[in-house]
Amino acid sequence: MTGQRLEPVSEPPHRSYPDRPYPDRPYTDRLYPDGAVPLRAGPDGDGVRPPFPPGTPSGLVVVTDRRQARRELPELIRAAVDGGARWVLLRETDLPRDERLALAENLRGILAPAGGTLLVAGPDPLGGGAVHLPAAGPYPPPGLALVGRSCHDEAELGRLSTEDYVTLSPIFSSPSKPGYGPPLHPVGLARLVRRTPVPVLALGGVAEPDQVAACLRAGAAGVAVMGAVMRADDPADLVARLTDRAGEAVRESGR
Repeated sequence: MTGQRLEPVSEPPHRSYPDRPYPDRPYTDRLYPDGAVPLRAGPDGDGVRPPFPPGTPSGLVVVTDRRQARRELPELIRAAVDGGARWVLLRETDLPRDERLALAENLRGILAPAGGTLLVAGPDPLGGGAVHLPAAGPYPPPGLALVGRSCHDEAELGRLSTEDYVTLSPIFSSPSKPGYGPPLHPVGLARLVRRTPVPVLALGGVAEPDQVAACLRAGAAGVAVMGAVMRADDPADLVARLTDRAGEAVRESGR
C-alpha cells in the first residue's frame, strides 16, 4: 500500500443514539497509506472529528493484573497516577468479593485526589458507578453512570445498546495473552471504529508510545494497557511516556 492513496470509504449506517454528542456519526473516513484515519470529512469538506463525550475514558487506561505486577497493586497504581494515569480498570475477578471491594476502595482513594476514576470489570460496581462488561453479557447493561463493554468484532459491536464506550482487542500481539487474536492492527481498528457509535479504547499488546499514536490516529479515544504497565520496572515513567504520546497524537489530529 506504500505510496497509494485510497478512495474515501462510505460510512455504514448506525443506530441512532439521540442522547449522545454524535447520534449517527454522519462522517466519511479517509484511509491513508499507513492505515491511519487522521480526519473525517465534515459538511464543508474540512477535516473534523466528533468530540468524545466528557466523562468517558480517553488517553490511557491502566488495566490491573496482580499476577503480572512487579509490586503490590496499590503501590503500582499510585506510581501510575504519579505518571499521569487518570483511569484504572480493576480486574482481579477471581478474588472474593470482600477482598475485591477493599481493593477497589483503596484504589479509589489513590485516584480521587488526582481526579481519576476506577472502572470495575464485571456487573458489580463494588460501591462505585462505573463498570466494564465482557462481550458475553449481561445484556442489557446495568443502569449505571458509566458502562463499558469488551468487543472484538463487528458482530459484538452490533449488540451494543446503552453502553458509553467499548474496548476493541487485540490490536497487537499480546505477551499477556499469547495466541489471542488474530491482531486487528491499526487498519482493522480503524475499520471497526467506523462501525462503532461510542468511543473506543484500543486494547491488546500496546506497550510503546508509537503504538499509542497509531491507535489514536486510527480513531480510538485512547488505549488500555495492562501487561506493559504491570511488568514495568518504573510504571510512573512508562505511563508518563504513553500519556504524553497520547496527548501529542490528539493535538496532531486536531481533535
